[in-house]
Amino acid sequence: MRSKDRVPAAGARRDAGTGVDGDGTSGDAARHKPRRTAVELAALLGFLAASALVALLGSQATISNVTGWYAAADKAPWSPPNWVFGPVWTLLYTAMAVAAWLVWRSRGPNRRAALILYGVQLALNLAWTPVFFGLYPAWGSAALWLALGIIIALALAVAATVLLFGPIRRAAGLLMLPYLSWVVFASSLNLWAAANN
Repeated sequence: MRSKDRVPAAGARRDAGTGVDGDGTSGDAARHKPRRTAVELAALLGFLAASALVALLGSQATISNVTGWYAAADKAPWSPPNWVFGPVWTLLYTAMAVAAWLVWRSRGPNRRAALILYGVQLALNLAWTPVFFGLYPAWGSAALWLALGIIIALALAVAATVLLFGPIRRAAGLLMLPYLSWVVFASSLNLWAAANN
């Protein structure tokens, strides 16, 4: 018996004119759904892994210096205790990865530009930590001023990412807002450190 001559299972309905099963899905779409779900899950894990990699690489510069020169540095009066940064960054990295994944899933017209900009801000994020924490022992306050330039560029890139993400997927734009707020806050800490160390 040829495949087109096969009889549907009992209880299954299929509209011959539309190729739609009784449950409202096309037979082809139903067969491809598990594959699509696997691809989307793999993409989500990829975005989370990219965020985790940036966090891991940044932590290498932070760990060795946060108890070194930074412990004795003149910090802004509004600077939170060091233990706050780890949990906050974990939440922010997770939220931004999910935001990027939502945009990737959308297949919207500006998706490519939005994801490129997301990659740019991720690279700036990665660059800031080793410049701020790692270069200070060798360069002094010049490293902190360079880091300030990087974090201002990061804030602008994140703001632009929010503006591109929002129209594509509102939830993605909203998920990026806490990150933008934190980067602006971190910029104020960086400015104080540069001016006073």
